[in-house]
Amino acid sequence: MSKQGQHWTWDAVLTGIVPPVISPLTDAGAIDVPALDGLSNHILAEGATGLFILGGCGEGAWLTSGQRLDVVKHSVKVSAGRAPVLAGVMLPATGPTLDEVRRATDAGADALVAGSPYYNDVDGDAHVRHIEAILDASPLPILLYNIPQSTHHNIAPSSVAKLAHEPRILGIKDSSGNLAHFQALLRIKERRPDFRVLQGAEFAMAASALLGGDGAVPGMGNLTAGTFKDLFEAARRSDLASVRTLQIQINDLAGLHSLAGHWLASLKGAISLLGYGAGIPAQPLVPASDQLMNEARQGH
Repeated sequence: MSKQGQHWTWDAVLTGIVPPVISPLTDAGAIDVPALDGLSNHILAEGATGLFILGGCGEGAWLTSGQRLDVVKHSVKVSAGRAPVLAGVMLPATGPTLDEVRRATDAGADALVAGSPYYNDVDGDAHVRHIEAILDASPLPILLYNIPQSTHHNIAPSSVAKLAHEPRILGIKDSSGNLAHFQALLRIKERRPDFRVLQGAEFAMAASALLGGDGAVPGMGNLTAGTFKDLFEAARRSDLASVRTLQIQINDLAGLHSLAGHWLASLKGAISLLGYGAGIPAQPLVPASDQLMNEARQGH
C-alpha cells in the first residue's frame, strides 16, 4: 500500500542505489539529528533511490533500542515520501529481532532488512524460520541481507529460493563478495523476475552489474551515491569503458576504509569531512585520530 505523498515504486528503488546510511552520534552518544538529516538529503541529492538505515554501516546491532528508534523516526521524517526507508532489524536471535520489527513498523519504516541470526550456530531451516517469523510480525516487505563476514552464517541460495515464494520478500542484498554465490541468487529471478538481487561489496560492482545485478547497497554511497548510479547505468547501456573507469574510481575511494584502525571509524571519519557528524562510532570503537583526518583532507 502506498503512503500519502509517496513518490517511488519498489521496482525503481531496487534497481537503483540504496546506501546503508551511517548513524551520526554526538559526543554524548545521542543520535546527531542535524547530521543525519543533512547526510540523508545529501544521499538523495546524489541520486540514491532509498535509505537503508541500521545496517552494518548504521551500527544497528551496536546501538540501543532508543537510538535505533530515533534513527527510524528521523529518517522517515526527512525522507518525506521522496524515497523509502528500509530499517535493519538484525539482532542475534528471533525474539529481540521481533521487538525491533514492531518498533520500526510502528515508527513508519517502509520495509525491513533482515539477515541471519548470529552468535550461536544456525542452519538453513533456522534462517527460513527466522524470516517467516518476521513476516508474521509485520505487514512490511522485507529485503534479505547476506553478510557472512559479520554473522558468520552464509544464507544459502536454496534458503533464499524458499523465501522468495512470498511476494513480500523483495529481494536480497549480498555482501559476501562471492560472485558464484551472487550468480546463484540471480538464478532465482528465472522463476520470479521481480526478485531483486543487489550487490553490497564495492569491489564487485562492475562484475555484478554486467552479470545482471539489479542495484547496489554500497557503504561508500554515503559519500558519492552518484558514482554507483553512473556505473549501473553504464552497464545497462553496455558502456564497458565507463564501467571500468567507474569501478577504478570506486576502488580508489574504498581506500578510505583504511583511514583508521576499523573500517567503520574510517567511514564515519570520511563522512565527517563532508560536514555530516563528528566521525564518532559507537563504543567500543574510537574515532579516527586528528593526524589521520588531516592526512585524509590532504589526500582526498
